[in-house]
Amino acid sequence: MKPEETNPFDAAQVWLERGRKVALGTVINTWGSAPLRPGSTIAVRDDGAFEGSVSGGCVEAAVIEAAHAAMLDGKHRRLEFGVQDQQAWSVGLVCGGHIEILVEPIAGEKAKDCLLRLNQARRLDRAIVRAVDLATGEALLIDPGRDAGALGEAAAAAVSHDRSASVEADGKAWFLTVFNPAIDLAIVGAVHIAQPLVRMAALLGFRARVIDPRGSFATNQRFPGVTLSHDYPDDAFARAPLHRRSAVVALSHDPKIDDPALAAALASPAFYIGALGSRKTQAARIERLKSRGFGEEQLTRIHGPVGLAIGATSPEEIALSIIAEIVQVTRTAG
Repeated sequence: MKPEETNPFDAAQVWLERGRKVALGTVINTWGSAPLRPGSTIAVRDDGAFEGSVSGGCVEAAVIEAAHAAMLDGKHRRLEFGVQDQQAWSVGLVCGGHIEILVEPIAGEKAKDCLLRLNQARRLDRAIVRAVDLATGEALLIDPGRDAGALGEAAAAAVSHDRSASVEADGKAWFLTVFNPAIDLAIVGAVHIAQPLVRMAALLGFRARVIDPRGSFATNQRFPGVTLSHDYPDDAFARAPLHRRSAVVALSHDPKIDDPALAAALASPAFYIGALGSRKTQAARIERLKSRGFGEEQLTRIHGPVGLAIGATSPEEIALSIIAEIVQVTRTAG
């Protein structure tokens, strides 16, 4: 499959442009130990090709079968699979949990245009929400920063929490699929920990950038394919500003580099700020930042020592603890 088809929504658009029929399957509810969260999507082509997943393999065959039926009759349908059901055993959902999946054909100019505009917004790194009326199967796009009304407010909340979900708005039941820009992981300090950290970030779909004015540290040889900046962090953030999807991790252990980065991060809407070092180092760092005019409440935004307390010792383990803490903050925010 070509690179532009590796996302189910990109794949659906390409297939439609080639004259194929397409249907989408989307997880709209989960209970218990269901393998994938709401918003997970599979695109199915009329010849059986598919991209994406709704269960990690457990119920895909049944969803693909329903997708073909939807392509034929043009009607959406809702499927439920649970560990208590005989159907669940027949399709392989024996690991526990319960999932509900919406299957919808992408047919007609309105539906195709909605998909096209969705993909355009994604490529422009704009937050967008795809809302589907669960009664009619009709889909529309919501701009969480502009669209008003109950549905617009629900979409804005879903984007803020980065959580696709079923909601009630305007007297209707909707499923909102959230499309947020990728997380911007700004790593300050091209140290050994930064090397496994950028690899883990890539696996999670984050966009990592490494900032270090020390040219011998931030090299293409040590960080192949990674965006590098040799500016001091405050200058780097002036050129490429932090935003609500930014996570900043200060790793240099040099106050001349880390402190300006933390000060810039504290003045920004970044959702995560972390700094490497012992508790003693963190206490000294806090005092220096206080002298810059930051208050106690602002300084509580800094996760220091950075990372979850998993007893990490090696660079790889420390990187794991950092990336895990960022994920934890992302998933539990709000």
